[in-house]
Amino acid sequence: MNDVIVIGGGLAGCATAYYLARDGVAVTVLERSELNTQASGSNAGSLHAQIPHDPFVNRGPQWARTFAPTIGLLHRSIDVWRGLPAELDADLEVSLKGGLLVATDESQMASIAAKAEVERSQGLEIRLLDRGEVKALAPYLSDAIVGGAFCPDEGKASPLAATLAYARAARTHGVVFERHVAVTRIVRSGEGFEVFAGNRAFRARRVVNAAGADAGKIASLLGIAIDVQGFAIQVAVTERVAPLIPHLVYSAGDKLTLKQNQAGSILIGGGWPARWHSRGHPSTDPDSLERNMAVALAAVPALGALSVIRTWAAVVNGTDDWKPILGEVPGTPGFFINFFPWMGFTAGPAIARIIASLVQDKPAPFDVDLAPFLLARA
Repeated sequence: MNDVIVIGGGLAGCATAYYLARDGVAVTVLERSELNTQASGSNAGSLHAQIPHDPFVNRGPQWARTFAPTIGLLHRSIDVWRGLPAELDADLEVSLKGGLLVATDESQMASIAAKAEVERSQGLEIRLLDRGEVKALAPYLSDAIVGGAFCPDEGKASPLAATLAYARAARTHGVVFERHVAVTRIVRSGEGFEVFAGNRAFRARRVVNAAGADAGKIASLLGIAIDVQGFAIQVAVTERVAPLIPHLVYSAGDKLTLKQNQAGSILIGGGWPARWHSRGHPSTDPDSLERNMAVALAAVPALGALSVIRTWAAVVNGTDDWKPILGEVPGTPGFFINFFPWMGFTAGPAIARIIASLVQDKPAPFDVDLAPFLLARA
């Protein structure tokens, strides 16, 4: 019998397995396909610390106040990202040159300022910028930009490298990875659990559900209801170009994230919806692509000279209130959930350390109150 079974071979699962095994815990990871093939490997690699602007505008300040404790988790995870390349001995392309939310009119600036107040209340550094300050910081931006907000702790990393680096490090500590084994049944067995997957039975004293968009399905095998969803969105990438955009750029006017990766390509996204193929997988939507490129070009005119060479669709994990679901499930001792919606790539390292500690009955690291994120909140 293992000490722990981790369900899910994305960033959350591989990182949790690594931190557990580093502490001497015997871990098996069960993955229904290949490692890093779902949201963890197909996101655009943004490292976020700010409250997302779109839901702030659409849901209002009250939602922002309930979401606000999440900022602490994101901020602490970015601190982990800073030292992660050295710890995992891997080039993760971590670059933290700041995030820039820009506005094209005064009403957008008013929303940015209101959001900044909530963010500052959680200790996040945010600087409001006027037109001249934005131009001095980011001369590549359009003259239509009237101001914005700058968060120095944001940036980017490689989603293609991070999960696999965690997996390699986990293997050196004895973690066993079982791929192409879909979990179909979980039962309580004595003091632990029996997990049936791929026509085999795996036994462990404790289980971590890190299955991303499938976390709800996994929880339901034990009669646990959690409201998690998977949303199809898409990203585009341009041809390579000389250094142009050092920051993570957002728009307060429409859905947009912009950044330039280490290879020189510009990644353009922002949560534009993709389509669901009749076979059940996401596929890119040309209408969303056209609108996304128009928003990007309005923000950075120099993009007009570049060709988009690839687009892809992916499933992002979400919850209705945008808050994570973390920790041991009340009434089901030994069963833990590691689910961070929407910005799970950013939060992955810190959340994995927290869950690994809780699984071992250790105090959670970081000075963060986990009460708002427990399943019992529902």
